[in-house]
Amino acid sequence: QVQLVESGGGLVQAGGSLRLSCAASGRFFSNYHMGWFRQAPGKEREFVAAISWSDTNTYYADSVKGRFTISRDNAKNMVFLQMNSLKPEDTAVYYCAANRKIVLKLIPSAWDSWGQGTQVTVSS
Repeated sequence: QVQLVESGGGLVQAGGSLRLSCAASGRFFSNYHMGWFRQAPGKEREFVAAISWSDTNTYYADSVKGRFTISRDNAKNMVFLQMNSLKPEDTAVYYCAANRKIVLKLIPSAWDSWGQGTQVTVSS
């Protein structure tokens, strides 16, 4: 398994931008699908974005499509989430996740490894 550490969260005004980073340690990072999920207070954890191990496919929740971009750097064992045009409803703890399953499922239970999370707060 990989160990994941997120960074880059913070407080930003609506319309602003943040870039989240996730550093992975462990072997065979390039074999893992990588994803971002978020959890707001009182709500279930939800899918935000994912990128395939091959870096050829990306997936986004409808609520962030066109505003967020996921990317990865396999040489540095890093994955990123660029968040633009942020809205107050994007406020949540954001988690980096990894999985090696052949079929990529965009539900939290399908993911094997998780970071500790980073808080993103968007003020109106």
